[in-house]
Amino acid sequence: MTPAVGMLKMSELAERSGVSSGTIKHYLREGLLGGRDEVVRTSRNMAYYPQEFVERIHLIRRLQEKRFMPLRLIRVLVADDPERAARLIEIEDRILDRAIAAGEGSRVSRAQVRRDHDVPHNVLERLEELGVLTPNARGYDADDVKIIGAIGRFRAGGYDEAIGFTVYDTLRYREALEPLVEEEVRVLLDRLAGEVDVERAVEILTARAEPLRDLIGAIHSKLLMAAVRRQRGPRPA
Repeated sequence: MTPAVGMLKMSELAERSGVSSGTIKHYLREGLLGGRDEVVRTSRNMAYYPQEFVERIHLIRRLQEKRFMPLRLIRVLVADDPERAARLIEIEDRILDRAIAAGEGSRVSRAQVRRDHDVPHNVLERLEELGVLTPNARGYDADDVKIIGAIGRFRAGGYDEAIGFTVYDTLRYREALEPLVEEEVRVLLDRLAGEVDVERAVEILTARAEPLRDLIGAIHSKLLMAAVRRQRGPRPA
């Protein structure tokens, strides 16, 4: 069989991908680089590989080195559509990089937070222990500050320890939201990775943050009023 124009020898594939031929052969044995029909063997000791393998190898290394994923999980991720998997990874990394950059640029020191918000120091410490707040050495990020501000307003309105409200009440909301957020991320990335280029996908995900907060707040308000009405029961005729 004659190799197609542009196909690569093992030595060329190793050079372009920056990975040793031994590692590439291991990836082939593990089924990480597609089906055997993509490899053209011209003799017992000579084979040619499609140029697409270069990007697939880069993706595998990226998942190994940046996400510490084992090969068995990588095989599942890239099995059906390596190009789509690469777009998905790129979207996720771009979103995280942008969020980290924005978060680091808007951090507020602990001292400033204590001056701006009437929330006791022990309450802040307990929220950090629970993982509700996640400050670093430079202070709190923008979401942390919003949580602290909300808790300060709750306390000012009477939601405090005197009537049984504690920091542990925040866990109820986090535990309820976690499965919703996991499903939301899965659905969004599944749709965006298949239909939208990476830059546009990042713009869509970034632009939805504020309207989503409004949507969740409004739905919560309606559900709260409905629950209170059910507790009250039907009005007498």
